[in-house]
Amino acid sequence: MTDAIVIIGGGLAGSEAAWQLAERGHRVRLFEMRPTKTTGAHVSHQLAELVCSNSLGSKLPDRATGILQQEMKMLGSALMRCAEDAAVPAGGALAVDRKRFAHLATSLLSRHPNIEIVRKEAREAPLAQPAIVASGPLTSPALAEDIAKLTGKDYLYFYDAISPIARASSIDMKRAFRANRYGRGADDAGDYINCPMNRDEYYLFVRALQSAETIELRDFEREDPNFFEGCVPIEQLARRGDDTLAFGPMRPVGLTNPHTGGRPYAVAQLRQDDLAGDLYNIVGFQTNIRWRQQKEILRLIPGLERAEFMRMGQMHRNTFLNAPALLHATMRFREREQLYFAGQITGVEGYVGNIATGFVAALNLSRQLRGLSEWIPPADTMLGALCHYVTHADPKRFQPMKANLGILPPLPTRIKNKAERRRAYAARAEESMLASLHDLREDLAKPLPQLPQREAI
Repeated sequence: MTDAIVIIGGGLAGSEAAWQLAERGHRVRLFEMRPTKTTGAHVSHQLAELVCSNSLGSKLPDRATGILQQEMKMLGSALMRCAEDAAVPAGGALAVDRKRFAHLATSLLSRHPNIEIVRKEAREAPLAQPAIVASGPLTSPALAEDIAKLTGKDYLYFYDAISPIARASSIDMKRAFRANRYGRGADDAGDYINCPMNRDEYYLFVRALQSAETIELRDFEREDPNFFEGCVPIEQLARRGDDTLAFGPMRPVGLTNPHTGGRPYAVAQLRQDDLAGDLYNIVGFQTNIRWRQQKEILRLIPGLERAEFMRMGQMHRNTFLNAPALLHATMRFREREQLYFAGQITGVEGYVGNIATGFVAALNLSRQLRGLSEWIPPADTMLGALCHYVTHADPKRFQPMKANLGILPPLPTRIKNKAERRRAYAARAEESMLASLHDLREDLAKPLPQLPQREAI
């Protein structure tokens, strides 16, 4: 594959990009440095491994991630197909069994005749051939240094934290209970396990968090010890104020404790993390507390007194480009005709957003190589709004962004009712994407990928 397209990074963006290009007849060399070189956050060699949450966000059709998910299905995303097959109960969210999801993606790419997976660290950005850099938030130092030289711009850094995972059988259901907020979801029993707290239990927990010892940052992390606002460690939230958690990830709204008949003062929610229902992650509880103390503090939560934790929380540094100064909305690097970037390194946050930018980069590189004009998603779609934001924001104040209704253009008529406004945004985005698909009819005339049977795992 000497004349193949090079893709660096086998995460969500790189995997989606590889499949899209291969399906369009291009030969692809997909570089993934694991397992020869690890990242400190990944635990396997599988492609498209999810390292933070197992949720791809709300699947409700009038929510930002739900709109983006629907758009990616309309465009024929391979990884959205994998996510649907690996889905686990999660109320109004699309959550997946991590192992199955990664297995499906790895199997899909490994057996494609146009894809060669190279298990080797790529230390330089490819400049002599068409390429997509999707090296992710944990780009290796060597590659990061090379890209920094290429761009001539300073990198920006933010920090991402991972939530703990508990074994379901170790949760005391005499204190905890199953329920979805406001009864959402198909399962009457409730997809989430809720650990309720009264006032005294909540403030005891908060005090423990506020005084907890965190893992010391490494030298290169001390240079800029800030946190990405969308993934702030729980101990940092607790230090912002005693009631911050009660109005944040531990808010009790929409829940009634069946053991008492009343609403809890606060609640810790756990979401299913695997198809078997053996593992549950604590929603919004990303943390950097030292592991031994972390267990002690988490066991202050009613129902988790004897919890068996299969993974403790941790924090790592993420790396992203100053995309507004460097990229077009097509994900093409401004200074190189055939070099594209995709995924979290572009400043896009959220699993589906990463998948989406991988699709956009692959589609546009393919179209360019075939002599066609690049495709810019309509700005009033969630995909278009996301691509537009990360490439048009103020470079001096640029921060990562995930799909949200706030980045969409205003509606032509002001709608005061929040629910009606969400539906209007969703309807407009769907109509606009459907119209845009007409221009891509030849590109999208591909069958959905055939996935391996469950018993094959």
